[in-house]
Amino acid sequence: MYSYLQSHKKHLIHLPLLIYWIILFILTSLPTGLAIETRDVSDKLLHFGAYGLLSGLLFLNLHFQNKFQLLKKYPATLTVLIASSYGFFDEIHQMFVPGRSAEFLDWLADFSGSLLAVLITGYLIKKIKEFELKEV
Repeated sequence: MYSYLQSHKKHLIHLPLLIYWIILFILTSLPTGLAIETRDVSDKLLHFGAYGLLSGLLFLNLHFQNKFQLLKKYPATLTVLIASSYGFFDEIHQMFVPGRSAEFLDWLADFSGSLLAVLITGYLIKKIKEFELKEV
């Protein structure tokens, strides 16, 4: 599976990140009246999940890319740094969207989702690599 991801990374890793990041930006740019109603789900849980998915995809992109060795060497740290920074700037961006506001707790949920996703994704990559090595 690891080698399959490596050989098909354009369609299975790079493209999903690009599409998801665009969707995330669009959704956070919608004014309150146009945003998707989520009364039954906590706003913080949505932030946690959204940035968890973003970070999982970003981690895979950094891990599987081969152009920049620094990115490949520290994908976990850089993923949390990039996703958290994006979350911070997205909170500031939302101050200018009608009906939206910036909240520290939203950013904290972004950061927490990112951190957990990086830990899980890193663990899964390690296990997939180990499993593939055992099969050979």
